[in-house]
Parts: sequence; C-alpha cells; structure tokens
Amino acid sequence: MSIELKVPAIGESISEVEIGDWLKAEGDFIEKDQPVAILETDKATVELPSPVAGVLGKILKPKGSTAAVGETIALLSDPGTTTSPHSEPRDAVLPAKPSPTKELPAEKPARVPGARVMPAAERLLAQKGVAVEDVATSGPGGRLLKEDVLRHAEGKPAPIPPSLAPPDEVTGTRKETGERSEEVVRMSRLRRTVAERLVRAQQEAALLTTFNEIDMSAVMTLRKEHGEAFRERHGAKLGFMSFFVKAVVDGLKATRQLNAEIRGTDIVYRNYFDIGVAIGGGKGLVVPILRNAENMGFAEIEKTISDLAGRARENKLKVEELEGGTFTITNGGVYGSLLSTPIVNPPQSGVLGMHAIQERPVAFQGAVVIKPMMYVALTYDHRIVDGREAVTFLKRVKDVIENPARLLIEA
Repeated sequence: MSIELKVPAIGESISEVEIGDWLKAEGDFIEKDQPVAILETDKATVELPSPVAGVLGKILKPKGSTAAVGETIALLSDPGTTTSPHSEPRDAVLPAKPSPTKELPAEKPARVPGARVMPAAERLLAQKGVAVEDVATSGPGGRLLKEDVLRHAEGKPAPIPPSLAPPDEVTGTRKETGERSEEVVRMSRLRRTVAERLVRAQQEAALLTTFNEIDMSAVMTLRKEHGEAFRERHGAKLGFMSFFVKAVVDGLKATRQLNAEIRGTDIVYRNYFDIGVAIGGGKGLVVPILRNAENMGFAEIEKTISDLAGRARENKLKVEELEGGTFTITNGGVYGSLLSTPIVNPPQSGVLGMHAIQERPVAFQGAVVIKPMMYVALTYDHRIVDGREAVTFLKRVKDVIENPARLLIEA
C-alpha cells in the first residue's frame, strides 16, 4: 500500500506551487517529518516534510513542474513495510537497475583529485550504479555535475577543456572552446513574482525618490555604551535596524499618506504600522513583516528580525509572515551600497532605503569635522504622497536618528 504525498495548504492566497527541488531520490529512505521537497510559491519557499517514515517510491511531479494545493506529487511506501533504512519494503518502488552503458572514448578529461561531487550527481551515481572515479568532470574547479553522470550513462563524450583541446592543424595553437560558455537557469517562482511586481510598480505608480543624509554619531555612541548590557539583558544584539524601525513609525504617524494605499478611487489610511524589513534569503530577497511595530520595544524588534533573518536564510519563513505590510525598509548598506533608489512594493506607498555608513567631512557648528554619515532614500508613490509629505517624513526620520532621546520624550 502506498501513501500519497500531497501539496499542503500553505496560505489563504496560495492555490498553486512549483516544485523547486527534490531533496530525496526515488528509493531513498525517509524519516517522518524529514524534508522531501522544496515548494516554491509566489511569496516564499517552504520545505515539504514527509508525513510518515518510509521509502520514496514514485515522483509524480518533477522539478520545475506546477501542482495545485491538495494534488499528489509523489508516492511513499506503506510505513508498516519499512523498518529500517537498510530493509527492502515490499511495496516500495525501487530504482531501476543500472543499464549497461557504452564505453566512453579513451581520451577524456581526468577527474581532479578531491573534486567536489554535487548532491544531484551523488544521488544519480547511486541510482545508476556508477563509480565516481569513472565519470569525467566538467564543472568549475573540477566539480562533478549531474550532467556528467547522465552523459556517462548515455555513452556520450565529455566536453574537452581548453587545456586538452587538440592543436589547430594550421596555426598549431589550441582552440579555446570553453571561454564563451553560457548557463541557462530557470527563474524560481519567487523571483518571477518579484520581477513582475517590480515592473508593475514602475508601470502603474508615479514613483519619485527624495534623499537626505543622517549623522549616525548619536546612535553609534548609544550602541557602544549600552550594547553589551543590552545583549546580556535581552540576549540580542542592539543593531541599527531597531532605531530605524522606531524612527519610521514616528515619521509615519506624522505623514499618514505614506502608511496608506490606493484602492480603486479610494485612499485607505491605516492606523496600524506593519513594517516590512527586506532580508536577503536563501532563494532571494524576501520582506517579512513586523506586525504592529508601534507596540514593539527595541529588544522585541531585534529578536524578531534576528529570528526572521535566520529562517529566511534556511527558507523556513511562513507565507503569513510575508503577507501584508504598510511600509518597507531595505538596507543596501550591508552590501556596501552608498546610494540607491529603492522601488515601492505595491500596494504600499513608500519604501525607505538605508545605505553604508561612511566617514565624511561635514560642516558642524562653524567647523569642518569628520562624522559617520549615512545617505537615506525615500521612494514614494506621487499619486498619493506629495513632495511636502515625503520630505517631512524623511526629515523626521533624520531628526529621530540624530537625537534618539526624542523617542522617549515624545512617546
């Protein structure tokens, strides 16, 4: 008896997923709750755990295919027929025995000693019953790729690297065949959705960006003086982002238009502040949401961001953690960006871009001094936000960061 592996309900707005990758091959033993496949949605990438312990029998939906919520994408063996990873379940669909392969040409690139075997290639080697030392490598740095194993199994010659290419009969020089190679990689569903949304934002909204610069001296001094005590008390690092989240909420309270959205011919003003924080995840940029950020303290903000960032790198964010949001903060400074123009995430009306902190000479109290300065950029939808509101908001953020005591006095 087989157990059906189905696509679970991931979120209210998710009706279809794309198979990002299979983490197990047909015939592999799987523990209960062990991840079997990666499912990509419009908003997040999630792991699909096995509901039972058993053997992965038949994969019905290969990598790159789409499947509806509730659809069966693979068959597992009856858990009662599998007792250990080394047993052979009666009902499991085992991988086919390796078929005889044609002998490769005598002249082939040698394998690089200690070369890395990629995971997909390792699974295919086991399926085909091929020894790793018999397969010629073609990947960068001598890496053994899945394509190398398939090529070996089909009896096709391996690509010859430039260093082993035969000399040209006329010039006597070797032909460099690998310098202009190309690699075609299918865009993930998340990346395609991000691309579509960003293009739509450019086409449908009247986007404009205004800039300012912030003296980071006060915040840096606070972090230096209280950072260690903060970590000991709360178990979290006191970062820059918590200051900016607080400053953004303060600015949004003064300029309601940036915390609103257009719905048809109406403007919807929100009286709550769900702040999205852009994070570089394992599959690309994601924007998890800090719900009701106006009610969060510094420690809660830092702990939440740390947790979200960790799970983003492991592709373990939940869809509901990425939905909604009234305003977004993105920090290109962590990658070294000095200045950029962020793009609004529709239907939001604004996004704040943080950048690298750089020591620069500035005029201060009639003298030229060196201060740690950060450029900030606010991109906003001019259909709902006027220049006055945009500049007011950015000036408010600047004032709060340069004088953090305002957060306590005006709370």
